[in-house]
Parts: sequence; structure tokens; C-alpha cells
Amino acid sequence: MADDLPLVRTFESSAVRRVHYHPDEEMLDIWYAGGDRYSYFGVPEEVYRALLDAESAGQFVNFEIKPNYRYELEPGRRRFRPD
Repeated sequence: MADDLPLVRTFESSAVRRVHYHPDEEMLDIWYAGGDRYSYFGVPEEVYRALLDAESAGQFVNFEIKPNYRYELEPGRRRFRPD
């Protein structure tokens, strides 16, 4: 990974507030405007770089990250559906 890559970034976005990339684990944490934090697994550095360069962080996440990477809601905020 390049030393100039920011690991934490905030956004002026209606959907995405902040991201934190963990390069050794290829894990991307995303904090959404609603307050939830999701962790996405197996996200390569190239995808993270593309997110940083995207015109719309929210659209990039919706079309390039959500459908392609396994994710988990922050453990303390898990939601359960009634049976």
C-alpha cells in the first residue's frame, strides 16, 4: 500500500459520513448518515482508492461495494427481525 493513501476520510455526502480502511485485512468500515457502521470484507485497495475519487460516495458504495463484498453491521447495533 502506498504511504500517501489516507486510511480515514470524511465525506460531504448525504449518505456516507466517514470511512476507515484497514489495508492488512482489506476491511472497509463505513459510517452512514443514519449513524450505522458497516464493515465490508475483502475490499481491495484499488476499490478503496476508487471510492475516494468517486464523484458520489453514496452511489459508489451502492453500486460497487454493497453488492460485491460481504458485510456486517457493527456488532453492538445488530438488528434482529422478529420470527
